[in-house]
Amino acid sequence: MVQASIGAVVVLATSTLNRVLVVELSMAALLPGVLVAMHYLVQILRPRMGFGSDQSGRCTPFIQGGMVVLAGGGVLATWATTQLAEHSLVGHGGLILGFLLIGLGVSACGTALLTLLAKAVDPRRRAGAATLVWVMMIAGFAVTAGTAGQLLDPFSMDRLLTVSIGVATLAVVITGLMTLRLEPRAHQAGYLSAEAPNTAKPSASFRQALRSVTQEPQARQFTLFVFVSMLAFSTQDLILEPFAGEVFGLSPGQSTQLSGMQHAGVLMGMLLVAFVGSVPRLRQSPLGSLKRWTMGGCLLSGAALLGLALAGLRGDAEWPLVPNVVLLGVANGAFSIAAIASMMRLAGEGQARREGTRMGLFGAAQAIAFALGGILGTGLADLARGVMASTSQAYGAVFLIEAALFVLAARLGAAVSETTPVSTSPQACRPDREVIHATAL
Repeated sequence: MVQASIGAVVVLATSTLNRVLVVELSMAALLPGVLVAMHYLVQILRPRMGFGSDQSGRCTPFIQGGMVVLAGGGVLATWATTQLAEHSLVGHGGLILGFLLIGLGVSACGTALLTLLAKAVDPRRRAGAATLVWVMMIAGFAVTAGTAGQLLDPFSMDRLLTVSIGVATLAVVITGLMTLRLEPRAHQAGYLSAEAPNTAKPSASFRQALRSVTQEPQARQFTLFVFVSMLAFSTQDLILEPFAGEVFGLSPGQSTQLSGMQHAGVLMGMLLVAFVGSVPRLRQSPLGSLKRWTMGGCLLSGAALLGLALAGLRGDAEWPLVPNVVLLGVANGAFSIAAIASMMRLAGEGQARREGTRMGLFGAAQAIAFALGGILGTGLADLARGVMASTSQAYGAVFLIEAALFVLAARLGAAVSETTPVSTSPQACRPDREVIHATAL
């Protein structure tokens, strides 16, 4: 429910405000693009947020406080949008501050939430937990977009601000209720250490903690994998629909449906990995290896992008576009959920009391990759148009580069160990769960 609340606030800022700025206010499309990239870049602070939860021994204050900051940023950005027409300077300043707060709120709330999952979820159930959390974020997107869309008609700036305040308030209230006494109950049930969370004493500065984490070979290798794989994942987002329109002649409605099919494929891939992780016989087979799912998903994503590249380079409008895009979605979903489950496992490895710092490091790598991905994809497409004979070949060249990035990601993922040693953390699993399955699924 917390993840759904994050999605609810974020979708209004990155989708609804995007449309209002460009269509109703006739602003340059670059403005929302820069604001969204800025909200990703500020998430470089995720390691610092994770370190804070490590030092305090509690995740709940960062989850609740982060949601308040996120909700406040969403409302501020909406209010600033309503002021742009009459007070341009105030409006632009409010938008910048609002999106900075959105990035800070997502950093604190999202990092602490994943850290709590990494500490409290049974290793055998992490793939299912990761799938559930991400499905709830998608549900937050969908429910908010649908409901807000109805409430916004007939459209007015006052109505937009009212809906934004309502969504933000609900997100804060739901987060407060869902996390009420959650950590104390987890301690009592034995999922977390029985040590009182507020007795933890800081053992190092943030700089020392970050240095120690980045010196851990597995954490460093996985951070590189997250960056490269998410860069490849996000680079395709902004060019797939234009590619379908320019090369295959799809209308805006048809290209939007194609994007929906890709997202449906992503969900299928996520559910497939979660299903394998929930069946003991499959979990104990070679199919139960997170490493295999991660590498296989990356390689299959690369193969699907290679298909799109061939279609573009050959200018083949008869290429089976829909099956190709659905396959890309399934592969993306499978590798991303396996990677998130691995992220939860690796967060608890290495030096004690560094779960939040590691999770923050992984999250920062993902956020920076997403910020660069959209710029890289569109920039490469524009560059390729200038040097290649046709638009379709330009898109094909970009998809070829993305396929190579996924192959590189698979190679980086292959170097990440799948063996989980007994944790040295005071938040270790219960004694009867200290020796866990060699595969995190």
